[in-house]
Amino acid sequence: QVQLVESGGGSVQAGGSLRLSCATSGYIIGNCMGWFRQAPGKEREGVASIDLGGGSTYYADSVQGRFTISQDNAKNTLYLQMDSLKPEDTAMYYCAATRVFRRCSLLNGNDYNYWGQGTQVTVSS
Repeated sequence: QVQLVESGGGSVQAGGSLRLSCATSGYIIGNCMGWFRQAPGKEREGVASIDLGGGSTYYADSVQGRFTISQDNAKNTLYLQMDSLKPEDTAMYYCAATRVFRRCSLLNGNDYNYWGQGTQVTVSS
C-alpha cells in the first residue's frame, strides 16, 4: 500500500521561498512522481514531475526557473523547492505517483494513481 504525506506548506510573502516534502511509504512501481496544485475555482495543474528511473525533471511553464523538484531515495522523500513565490502560486499542493509507466513530461494528473492529502501554500502580495 503506497502512502504519500505532504508537509512544508505555509504562508509567505511574494518573493519568499518554501520547500515542500512528500514522505512516501510502500513500493512505488511506476516511474513518475510529481507535484500538482489546485486553487479554488481552478482546475488542477501539473507543477513538476520527475522520472524516478533516469532522474529527468519536467516543469510547467509557470514555474520553470523558480521551482525545483528533487528526490532523496535514502529518505524516501520527494521535495519541491519553491523560490520567488508569487501570489498566483497560492493553491493546495499535492504529491502524486504513478502505478505504471507513464510519460512524466506530460504532467497529466490522470496518469497518477496515488495522491497525498495536500498541503496549503498561500503567497501574499
